[in-house]
Amino acid sequence: MDAIDRKLLGLLQEDAAQAYSALGKAVGLSAGAAHERVRKLREAGVIRRTTIDVDPAAVGAGVLAFVMVESSAWMGDASGRFAAIPEIQEAHVIAGSASVLVKVRTATTEQLQDVLRRLYAIEGVSGTQATVALETFFERPVATGEAFGR
Repeated sequence: MDAIDRKLLGLLQEDAAQAYSALGKAVGLSAGAAHERVRKLREAGVIRRTTIDVDPAAVGAGVLAFVMVESSAWMGDASGRFAAIPEIQEAHVIAGSASVLVKVRTATTEQLQDVLRRLYAIEGVSGTQATVALETFFERPVATGEAFGR
């Protein structure tokens, strides 16, 4: 992956619906060459999916919580059980006092409480520690180069 690929990734993260002609112009390539590079980035798995950014509050998911899941056993093979809870947006095996960190979005704190109950129902889960976000300052996409000195 070179500097042009990194620039294309940055542009696509800003607006994935951009025309290949606009992408090409921004990086000094033809529309066809830009399209080919994007195709190769998809094939290589660098671009995993194309999506839109939805305001969670606008669709009834304004409560954001990060939940540390404690366990009595290794949880590294439990990804499917976490994925089965639709309110969980992300799940990560972590090092430290907890085994898994999940990002949860719900409409109400009562729904968050229900998610916590369902987490406790997963075999091996021995406790949870939820932190509710009051405000999100920003969320940023994965840096494609400049932040890493490339």
